[in-house]
Parts: sequence; C-alpha cells; structure tokens
Amino acid sequence: MAPMSDQLHGKAPVEVRTSTRRRKTATAFWQNDTVVVVLPSWMRPPQSDDMVESLVRRVLEQRPNRHASDDDLATRAAFLARRYLSGTLPRSIRWVSNQHHQWGSCSLASRDVRISERLRVVPPWVLDAVLVHELAHLDEPSHSRRFHELVSRYPRTEDADHFLQGFSLGLEGASDGADNARTA
Repeated sequence: MAPMSDQLHGKAPVEVRTSTRRRKTATAFWQNDTVVVVLPSWMRPPQSDDMVESLVRRVLEQRPNRHASDDDLATRAAFLARRYLSGTLPRSIRWVSNQHHQWGSCSLASRDVRISERLRVVPPWVLDAVLVHELAHLDEPSHSRRFHELVSRYPRTEDADHFLQGFSLGLEGASDGADNARTA
C-alpha cells in the first residue's frame, strides 16, 4: 500500500504494508521517521483502518525522547560548546537522514556539523556526547590525544559510547526485521 497522509495522526508519515506471512497479528514500528504498519494481507477496511489508527497511536505514544528541530539542536550545541569546550560554534548544525554508518560529522572546511537522525530517539545525555565529539573537531581536527582530552570533559562520554555500541547492534537487528517485513 502507499504511504498514508499525515492527516491520520498529525505527527509522522505512515506507511501501511501487507504481508502474506502475517496470519493473525499486525505490527507497527519506526523506520527512519516513518511509522510502518504491517497488516495481514486478508485484512480490509474498516477493520484495517481501525487497526492502523490504533497501532500508529500506540507507536507515537511510546516514541522515546524525540529531540526536536535543527534550532533546538543548535541551542543545545551552543550550551555544550560553552560548558565543555572553547565555545567555538559551527557555521551550521542540523539533523540529516543520509548518515547510516556514523552518528555525526564535522566538515572542517565549511564548519558544518551534521547529526544522524537515528539519534533523535536516544536519551539526551547520549546526544550531548555525540555533539561534544563533533564540536571538539572544530578545535582539534584529528582524533589526537588533545581531541580525546576535549571530548572527555563531557562526564558521560564513556557511558554514551557503551550505549551507542548497543544501540548500533539494535538498529542492525531492527533493519533486518524491517527488510523481512518489506519483502513479504
């Protein structure tokens, strides 16, 4: 089925898929910034409409910490730069959807910082650690000893590294499940 409009839920795009593998149950999950609902292929309106609405509502209610806009990201980065680093700010900072193998990036030439949208759901202290890491590159381009000294000023750096290792494994498993649902 084609993606549904935002009118149903007002918060995120919804894509409804059907699966011949699903006999009795339906499921819903986040994939990037879209709520994906997978229904048994036999299910038809109005039952399917009710099921989609219910599952989307549940997924939206359970959505963990969603960090907001690029402006909010810039505000947080400015606070962290002042508190833990030299106060140097990027020319721009924003969320991006095309980073699948790294949490963030810092372009030294343009002084732009990009943060993977996959991090929108992490606890704030994890996002802060990634922001400090990328902002530290503005003062020290390489991963030198000085760089690591700058990054370690943020007190939860090590905790965030451990969190992100597990989170990365979870994302790999989730994408495998999403691929299976897509091919059904």
